[in-house]
Amino acid sequence: MRSSNLRLFIAGGLLVAIGLAMLVSGFASGSPDGLNKVAEDHGFAANAKEHLFENGPLAGYAIKGVNGDRLSTGISGLIGVLVTFGIGLALFALLRAMRSGGHDRSEPTRAP
Repeated sequence: MRSSNLRLFIAGGLLVAIGLAMLVSGFASGSPDGLNKVAEDHGFAANAKEHLFENGPLAGYAIKGVNGDRLSTGISGLIGVLVTFGIGLALFALLRAMRSGGHDRSEPTRAP
Protein backbone atom coordinates (compact mmCIF):
# COMPACT_ATOMS: atom_id res chain seq x y z
CA MET A 1 0.00 0.00 0.00
CA ARG A 2 1.42 3.37 -0.94
CA SER A 3 2.21 5.86 1.79
CA SER A 4 -0.50 8.32 0.75
CA ASN A 5 -3.12 5.56 0.66
CA LEU A 6 -2.04 4.37 4.10
CA ARG A 7 -2.29 7.88 5.52
CA LEU A 8 -5.74 8.33 3.99
CA PHE A 9 -6.85 4.97 5.40
CA ILE A 10 -5.57 5.84 8.90
CA ALA A 11 -7.15 9.32 8.79
CA GLY A 12 -10.47 7.83 7.66
CA GLY A 13 -10.38 5.23 10.41
CA LEU A 14 -9.57 7.87 13.00
CA LEU A 15 -12.46 10.05 11.80
CA VAL A 16 -14.88 7.11 11.98
CA ALA A 17 -13.68 6.25 15.51
CA ILE A 18 -14.04 9.88 16.61
CA GLY A 19 -17.52 10.07 15.10
CA LEU A 20 -18.61 6.90 16.84
CA ALA A 21 -17.08 7.99 20.13
CA MET A 22 -18.77 11.37 20.07
CA LEU A 23 -22.15 10.51 18.56
CA VAL A 24 -22.95 6.90 19.39
CA SER A 25 -21.48 6.73 22.89
CA GLY A 26 -24.17 9.08 24.16
CA PHE A 27 -26.77 6.39 23.46
CA ALA A 28 -24.98 3.68 25.47
CA SER A 29 -27.04 1.88 28.07
CA GLY A 30 -26.90 3.15 31.63
CA SER A 31 -27.36 -0.40 32.92
CA PRO A 32 -24.43 -2.05 34.68
CA ASP A 33 -21.98 -3.93 32.48
CA GLY A 34 -21.59 -7.73 32.70
CA LEU A 35 -19.16 -7.85 35.62
CA ASN A 36 -21.10 -5.31 37.68
CA LYS A 37 -24.36 -7.13 36.96
CA VAL A 38 -22.93 -10.46 38.15
CA ALA A 39 -21.58 -8.77 41.30
CA GLU A 40 -25.02 -7.32 42.00
CA ASP A 41 -26.82 -10.60 41.27
CA HIS A 42 -24.53 -12.60 43.58
CA GLY A 43 -24.51 -10.03 46.36
CA PHE A 44 -20.86 -9.04 46.51
CA ALA A 45 -21.12 -5.64 44.79
CA ALA A 46 -21.25 -3.96 48.21
CA ASN A 47 -17.72 -5.24 48.92
CA ALA A 48 -16.23 -3.24 46.04
CA LYS A 49 -13.51 -0.80 46.97
CA GLU A 50 -12.92 2.60 45.43
CA HIS A 51 -10.05 2.58 42.94
CA LEU A 52 -7.32 5.17 42.51
CA PHE A 53 -9.07 7.07 39.69
CA GLU A 54 -12.62 6.94 41.09
CA ASN A 55 -12.69 10.73 41.47
CA GLY A 56 -10.61 11.48 38.37
CA PRO A 57 -11.67 13.88 35.63
CA LEU A 58 -12.85 11.02 33.36
CA ALA A 59 -14.42 8.77 36.00
CA GLY A 60 -17.61 7.03 34.96
CA TYR A 61 -17.11 7.71 31.22
CA ALA A 62 -17.96 11.35 31.80
CA ILE A 63 -16.21 14.69 32.13
CA LYS A 64 -16.62 16.46 35.43
CA GLY A 65 -18.00 19.97 35.01
CA VAL A 66 -19.63 19.38 31.61
CA ASN A 67 -23.40 19.75 31.68
CA GLY A 68 -25.36 17.16 29.74
CA ASP A 69 -24.76 13.43 29.99
CA ARG A 70 -24.49 12.82 26.24
CA LEU A 71 -22.06 15.68 25.67
CA SER A 72 -19.95 14.62 28.64
CA THR A 73 -19.86 10.99 27.49
CA GLY A 74 -19.05 12.06 23.93
CA ILE A 75 -16.11 14.21 25.01
CA SER A 76 -14.88 11.38 27.23
CA GLY A 77 -15.07 9.04 24.23
CA LEU A 78 -13.17 11.56 22.09
CA ILE A 79 -10.39 11.78 24.68
CA GLY A 80 -10.26 7.98 24.88
CA VAL A 81 -9.96 7.62 21.10
CA LEU A 82 -7.23 10.25 20.86
CA VAL A 83 -5.21 8.79 23.74
CA THR A 84 -5.54 5.28 22.31
CA PHE A 85 -4.55 6.48 18.84
CA GLY A 86 -1.57 8.38 20.25
CA ILE A 87 -0.32 5.37 22.22
CA GLY A 88 -0.75 3.12 19.18
CA LEU A 89 1.07 5.59 16.95
CA ALA A 90 3.94 5.82 19.44
CA LEU A 91 4.19 2.03 19.74
CA PHE A 92 4.25 1.56 15.96
CA ALA A 93 6.91 4.28 15.62
CA LEU A 94 8.99 2.53 18.29
CA LEU A 95 8.56 -0.83 16.55
CA ARG A 96 9.55 0.68 13.22
CA ALA A 97 12.64 2.27 14.77
CA MET A 98 13.62 -1.04 16.38
CA ARG A 99 13.17 -2.97 13.11
CA SER A 100 15.27 -0.53 11.12
CA GLY A 101 18.00 -0.53 13.73
CA GLY A 102 17.40 3.09 14.60
CA HIS A 103 18.09 4.26 11.03
CA ASP A 104 15.46 5.81 8.81
CA ARG A 105 15.33 3.80 5.58
CA SER A 106 13.97 6.73 3.61
CA GLU A 107 17.38 8.42 3.69
CA PRO A 108 20.07 7.01 1.43
CA THR A 109 23.16 5.67 3.10
CA ARG A 110 26.40 7.46 2.38
CA ALA A 111 29.70 5.81 1.77
CA PRO A 112 32.52 6.88 4.14
